[in-house]
Amino acid sequence: MEKINSKILAQGAEAVIRLEDKFIIKDRIKKSYRFSQLDEKIRKLRTRSEIKLLTKASKVINAPLPLESKEDNKIVIPYVKGKKLSTFLDTFSLKQQKAIAKQLGEEISKLHKAEIIHGDLTTSNMILVDNFDKNVNNKYRDKNPLTKNSVLTINNKSSERNEPILGRGGGDKFSIFFIDFGLGFISNKLEDKAVDLHLLKQALEARHFKHWEALWQQVEQGYKTSKESKKVLERLRAVEKRGRYKEKY
Repeated sequence: MEKINSKILAQGAEAVIRLEDKFIIKDRIKKSYRFSQLDEKIRKLRTRSEIKLLTKASKVINAPLPLESKEDNKIVIPYVKGKKLSTFLDTFSLKQQKAIAKQLGEEISKLHKAEIIHGDLTTSNMILVDNFDKNVNNKYRDKNPLTKNSVLTINNKSSERNEPILGRGGGDKFSIFFIDFGLGFISNKLEDKAVDLHLLKQALEARHFKHWEALWQQVEQGYKTSKESKKVLERLRAVEKRGRYKEKY
């Protein structure tokens, strides 16, 4: 039997994230304080929900498309080799940072147009891939570590077909991949989209404070792709006013 290299990348309250060969495994943790049947149901529902969101997102932006797994509480996605924006964004020139920020806005606009709310838009959940080749996703034809010797499958289709695994789109010089849709949901409400953007704005201010205002301007510029996106930005102003009011009182 072929040995699988496994490494824990992160462990939080909800899940353990492991790297196994060329795949990321997200395994939701059992909660001892919940009745076992209820816990099993909750973990299954949350896993299925995230898989649906990732699958839908991968059709409009760069997001890793989940692979079929026989285990209900695990998500298997291809490993995206790149730079986590939370760590590397500040190391680029301001011109490069602005280009990245503008593309962020464009990609988030696509997500929101598809009625996908990420729920945790921070640079920790974004990976920058240099010179991404859209054809590279067809080269991932390995064995699924969760199904042992079975052929890797995507949406019940054999990987022998040229189905994209990693994602779509991207610029000539770089692409941005969005990961971790665990807090995401489907919504067409302006309020939900505005709050999604508000989270990113706060993350930029907190983590990338040196140029956060210039970066946010570029995010907004990239986001303005339709009449609705402009309405979302208007709603964002209202969300921010409510926040300032709460802080004051």
